[in-house]
Amino acid sequence: MRVLIVGCGYVGVQLGAQLVRQGHSVWGLRRSGRSDPELQRAGIVPLRTDITAPGSFPGLGPGYEWVVHCISASGGAAPEYKQVYLEGTRHLMSWLSSAPPEKFVYTSSTSVYGQTDGSWVDETSEVAPESPTGRILVQTEELLLEAAIRTRFPAIVLRVAGIYGPGRAYWLEQVRTGAAHIEGAGQRLLNMIHCEDVAGAILSALAQGRPGRIYNAVDDEPVTQMAMVQWLSSRLGCPLPEATTGQPGRARRRGVTNKQVSNRRLREELGYRLKFPSFREGYEVILNS
Repeated sequence: MRVLIVGCGYVGVQLGAQLVRQGHSVWGLRRSGRSDPELQRAGIVPLRTDITAPGSFPGLGPGYEWVVHCISASGGAAPEYKQVYLEGTRHLMSWLSSAPPEKFVYTSSTSVYGQTDGSWVDETSEVAPESPTGRILVQTEELLLEAAIRTRFPAIVLRVAGIYGPGRAYWLEQVRTGAAHIEGAGQRLLNMIHCEDVAGAILSALAQGRPGRIYNAVDDEPVTQMAMVQWLSSRLGCPLPEATTGQPGRARRRGVTNKQVSNRRLREELGYRLKFPSFREGYEVILNS
């Protein structure tokens, strides 16, 4: 297959490397060329363009059988989200209309679920995020899913949980450096997925996913913030972080939610089995590397 990865960054490079090992020809699209050597080492052909500028596509060349759209916004403001996700996706679909791919996988976010009551959610649950950025992600999903019905555009949506992995171990580093704080009683639920499992879920969606379908890409075990930091503190030999009544840590540009995201459809329809079923297996590998 000829595969185009749009937004070939942290996950895209790992995905591309796996595709190359499977014998596919892979192109990786980024806005700048500073990571070209990284892509080339993985066997990915670098391409450069800005999908927010519709006139920049002609030089890319048509004819990709699989397209993975996993671009991310560099800033957290709603105007940039709209430009990158909603308008960028619209430009990308317009360009691909002359030579539609067989599969188009878009990585959205589980932040589209706005539930705050700790309930279980799946792909049929209401999506009503409170944050403006979350609402833009919903609009982008709707754009793709409507096109799948109206014009048979082969869009598949993956709602991806909080990604972690080598070089992106937020909670581990927060505990290690003493910067972590427990919010209240620490019972807010976190939904996570290791970067290798994100790539694996995308591969499964490309091979088995149905256009117009949504799949949650998340590990098997939602975990409370308290359980997470207790385990990490124990493994690192660090004191348990202090509790706070504020909103510590990184700014939550997609809003604060509290829910348990089900991956049943990913496992049953796509047959995907997680390499790291919970944060414990994933962080254990990072700690031992």
